[in-house]
Amino acid sequence: MSHLLRGKQAGVHNDLSTGLGADLFHLDHIKNFGINSQISQIAYDPVQKLLAVGTNETKFGRGQIYVFGQKRVEVVFPLSHRASVKILQFCAEKLLCVDSRNDLSVFSLASKSLLNAHSPPAKVTALHSDPALDYALLGTQNGDVFAYDLDREHLTRFRIPNLWSEQFPQARLTSVVTLTLHPRDVGKLLIGYNAGAVIYSFKQNKAVKHFHYVLPKGAPGGDSDPSSIFKERSPPLTQAVWHPTGTFILTGHEDSSLVIWDPKDGRVIQARTLTDTGVDKPGPGTFSPGAGPGTFALKSPIFKIAWCANEDPDDTGILVAGGQPSNIEAKSMTFFELGRTPIYNTSSWQILSDHFENPKRQRMLPCPPGTEVVDLCLIPRTSPHFAGCQDPIAAIALLASGELITLSFPSGMPITPTNQLHVSLTLVHPFVNHANLAPVDRTRWLGLTEKRQHGPKLLTGGHEASYPLKRFEHRNILQTSHADGTIRMWDAGHADEIENNEVLQLDVARAVGRLDRVEVTQISYAGAASESSVGLRSGEVVVFRWGINKHAGQELPPGENKPGALTGIQDRTEASLKEGMLPLTLLAEGNGPVTALKHSDVGFVAAGFEGGSLAIIDLRGPAIIYHSSVSDFIKPDKRGSFRRSSTQTTSKAEWPTCVEFSVMTLENDNYSSILLHVGTNLGHLATFKLLPEASGRYTASFAGVVTLDDKVISICPIHADSGRPAYASQSAVAGLRNGAKINGVLVTVTLSGARIFQPATHKGAHKTWNEFLCDSAAIVRYKDLGYALVGLYGDGFARGYSIPALKEIGAVKVSDVLDPRRFSEAVITSTGDVLGWVGPAEMALINVFGTNLPLDQTRDILFNPDLLIPPRPTISNMQWISGTQYVTLEDMDLLIGGPDRPPSKRMLAQARADEQHRRMETQHSGQPGASSSASRSPPPTDEGWGAWASRQLNERTEKLNLVGDNMENLSNNSKGWADDVNKFVTKQKRGLVMGAVKSKFGF
Repeated sequence: MSHLLRGKQAGVHNDLSTGLGADLFHLDHIKNFGINSQISQIAYDPVQKLLAVGTNETKFGRGQIYVFGQKRVEVVFPLSHRASVKILQFCAEKLLCVDSRNDLSVFSLASKSLLNAHSPPAKVTALHSDPALDYALLGTQNGDVFAYDLDREHLTRFRIPNLWSEQFPQARLTSVVTLTLHPRDVGKLLIGYNAGAVIYSFKQNKAVKHFHYVLPKGAPGGDSDPSSIFKERSPPLTQAVWHPTGTFILTGHEDSSLVIWDPKDGRVIQARTLTDTGVDKPGPGTFSPGAGPGTFALKSPIFKIAWCANEDPDDTGILVAGGQPSNIEAKSMTFFELGRTPIYNTSSWQILSDHFENPKRQRMLPCPPGTEVVDLCLIPRTSPHFAGCQDPIAAIALLASGELITLSFPSGMPITPTNQLHVSLTLVHPFVNHANLAPVDRTRWLGLTEKRQHGPKLLTGGHEASYPLKRFEHRNILQTSHADGTIRMWDAGHADEIENNEVLQLDVARAVGRLDRVEVTQISYAGAASESSVGLRSGEVVVFRWGINKHAGQELPPGENKPGALTGIQDRTEASLKEGMLPLTLLAEGNGPVTALKHSDVGFVAAGFEGGSLAIIDLRGPAIIYHSSVSDFIKPDKRGSFRRSSTQTTSKAEWPTCVEFSVMTLENDNYSSILLHVGTNLGHLATFKLLPEASGRYTASFAGVVTLDDKVISICPIHADSGRPAYASQSAVAGLRNGAKINGVLVTVTLSGARIFQPATHKGAHKTWNEFLCDSAAIVRYKDLGYALVGLYGDGFARGYSIPALKEIGAVKVSDVLDPRRFSEAVITSTGDVLGWVGPAEMALINVFGTNLPLDQTRDILFNPDLLIPPRPTISNMQWISGTQYVTLEDMDLLIGGPDRPPSKRMLAQARADEQHRRMETQHSGQPGASSSASRSPPPTDEGWGAWASRQLNERTEKLNLVGDNMENLSNNSKGWADDVNKFVTKQKRGLVMGAVKSKFGF
């Protein structure tokens, strides 16, 4: 009965929701985008080309680990309990994590699962692993170092005691800050305690050198406090790293000092800060002035040091994060380009000191104002060795806020994450502040691939999982705006295959001609026209259109923006962009933030402002065809009262909150036209008619207004007969030329109710939400069964209502996935997809007409077994001749794992691979003798046990004979080498004696 009554009132005579029932409402969790909480750690694997990101446990989400690869490759590793990620490292095919609950978790990149979780006997403060070793070294708060066997998944008996306390018994409790193996000599470990650094030798099982940074009285050091220079002090250590060849050691301290040491005798070569040198010697020093007279500015400690090298490890530079005065707004990173390292054996002490005192160049790698880099991750080209600092092409910096920035190395130029990093990382690069979702025709989107100059891809690892082919003929195009004024557009999909995974980028800051005050409040994208409009809090509306950049490679200065008028901004394009979304025109309204914005597919843009004004732009000019205030066409309500007041009542401010274009027939009209519907915060809905003139331009005229019960949040025009959308599409407008008439109605949703009526002033049918307010709503179609009005409500449920009866069909709880406090920012599509916010930098795509499909974030493939780890660098011949003991990886297995440890899985796999490679080489060469077993035919399948034992014995005998021959050849070669050395020495002695005799007699 309600269907008949409301249908008659609304002008909809058919039940448009006949096939829909409550059993269809089930939640599918399709995909999450972004990072769930604050980023705490980043790590990069240069072999697999993967990037790992760890997060803190906050009120927005649990700590977990994201691993990103090429395109849309993403796998999420949840921690086994609620904790924050404190340390994160790649090690061959494993990913190591130490969390805030002091658990060491080992994840497999191949199986995408947790292999083991271990609780060490003491609080872990440092972790170090090497891709060539099967061990992870754990530094603890009490100063001990343990070794965890990654292959056998248990803690070994190996332990390094607190070497600093042994040397300095009077020292207070010292904890391990950093652990780093020698880049060439795997048998040496640099242990950084909070009081100093120690070099430990695995071969000698003892500390071979201690490095204690002590500032005498009168030495400025890196302290900002001038009063501290009059006492002897030892600044705590924060970082300790090797020179890429192990020739020097660099330590960073809390007072912002950088100290370079000689690892052979333990002397200080140079102590400096970012600006001063020789700070360990008595002198005046320089201090950063504070905000007032007689005050000083504190300096940040050294957060991170990376001693980088080019392909030649002797050509180095030092990248430093931290050490900046606190009163500097933009705390940039500093890079000391040192050049080639002087030859240690032939260089004087002064040459070595000058090398670090006067670098070839000192660069400042800029960071956003008001931020500070607390961690950094270098992106090397290929090598995982040299602490991941050999030949880097970029650096990803982690800011104190949890945001990321990417810089080219060593120039420090900002690198946009667009099409370089995973789309989830773009939501924190910088933080996202607004998002919208728009349907775009599939064939149209496939053709939108921008052409832009960019460097080599940073993430090329992994492989995407297989998904079903396209489910719908349109794509869900997500548009996100960021704090720096950048807008990115990409396909969020429908849980199907992403055919075009490229990301489009729009530079709003360049379009408006400034870098500040570029916060975006509204985005509207017209997919059929490949145009987009952006509304700013500062009151501007910027229009972009797809095209070819005529000024590619040119940086043209922006002109002035005309207030209250349109400004052509075609020349404000990015120099690196050749084809893409280009700025077209700008409206500087200056009447408060943009509160409502709609860009139609037929060339019209409507924008509402908080100051109460409304502007309609025709892009055929472009020209403003309507500009007025809401108060001009909406009169305030006149309500009588028996009480007389001596003061005049002030009306509430009113502004547009929702705008929409449609094509339908107005009441009392016998033709259809393009209509604009404007809803306000006080519940008024006005309709404008857009008609063409003889000159080809359009005019907008006011058609009427209707009063609703609350703030308008959604306007959905539909066909009254079928329920199909009646938006102003290109096909609908083209049909107007042939006299097509569309019998349409508006489904208008407010916070407290919904109304279906024929514009402009028809009363229609009304429904009030009794218990909860509606925050977002849209008309949704489920297959061919019918249409429904779906909304998100304050109790955390998504509900569907029939059309036109507005009777509840079904409901499903979505607050378990989405944040109900941000339901008003969610977007509901015509297919039942809902894009909503989970946290400040995380969004989720769900579907209310699903099958209870849970979220699966482990489908993609991460590990490629064909990518081999390059051999670890070893000591040079000169180092070996000078007496450095060469420690092999097998020796490390013996020293750490003990003599009873069986070969690891990696060692067995490597041995099998080497044997197979040797056999293949022998077969291809066709040379017998090297290994006769390689050319022997395979054993018969019916071979008995006795025959097998005989064959194995013969093969072992052949191998032993081969080893004996090789050892005999080695002995002969060594004996021959010794004879040659004896002959050379005898010849030199004879020459020395004959030279003395000749000089005696004057020859």
